Amino acid sequence: MLLRRLAATTARSRRPLPTSSHLLSTNSSAKHPVPKALLGATNVDAAQYEDLYARSVGADTSDVFWAAEARKRLTWFQDFTRTRDSNFDVREGPIKVEWFGEGKLNVSYNCVDRHVLAGHGDRTALIWEGDDSRESRHISYKTLQEEVSKLANVLKHDLGVQKGDRVSICLPMIPETVFSMLACARIGAVHSVIFGGFSADAVSGRVVDCQSKVVITADG
Repeated sequence: MLLRRLAATTARSRRPLPTSSHLLSTNSSAKHPVPKALLGATNVDAAQYEDLYARSVGADTSDVFWAAEARKRLTWFQDFTRTRDSNFDVREGPIKVEWFGEGKLNVSYNCVDRHVLAGHGDRTALIWEGDDSRESRHISYKTLQEEVSKLANVLKHDLGVQKGDRVSICLPMIPETVFSMLACARIGAVHSVIFGGFSADAVSGRVVDCQSKVVITADG
């Protein structure tokens, strides 16, 4: 029985691969209509999208477009003075790309607090599904704010983590991993995420290499 199964597996593995005619062409010009139910729930229609795209890449409009988007969609603690400063021609100087010069913001604040202050604290910010399908957590923006704030306070006031310090995060795929990253961003610490399946030597090498002040991990 085992030999027959091996023979069958070998025979299948020797079958010729499908030719290009059997594969989906990436150059297909076929168009598939969008269901009307979805059309009614979209934020923009096709004409609006084309207009937004044209302004976002236009030589005379892109800086104005992205400045407006940045100020509308992000909270700045210090407003930027220029939208973009870039050079792609080595004959004119060093290659550089800088966006929103002199502007200051906090990523954690924009990911969490901004939504709570806008009245969306009860909305779901994070959905976690465990390996067991019966394990699931829906975390609201308000709860996320509380968890991130608590951890940020522990890092800063109890463990002495300051802006620029490195924090290693070696955790499973759990909500606390997100809490940890956002807490680091909140206080200006640099976080390094380490895959939880690494060996002790691999983990220690990464911790030592980035000179981590704190390691956040799990005991199980």
